[in-house]
Amino acid sequence: MVVRPDLSDADLDRLFRALADATRRDIVSRLLTDEPATVSALASRYAMSFAAVQKHVAVLEAAGLVTKQGQGRERLVRG
Repeated sequence: MVVRPDLSDADLDRLFRALADATRRDIVSRLLTDEPATVSALASRYAMSFAAVQKHVAVLEAAGLVTKQGQGRERLVRG
């Protein structure tokens, strides 16, 4: 991973804070190696609630590490 030189200190803080959590690193890793997944599909892989996984995805999205895209009634998360 290369950090772009045009990122502000706040952007870098958000990026590294997002990657500081093992679950979020695992979500990013899965999304980079697997197909896009719904939050429900991601949540089924962890021993935590759907809401907890949804919060992890929101942190990753805020850091620009994943995106969510609507597909019908579902929202696909992409790495």
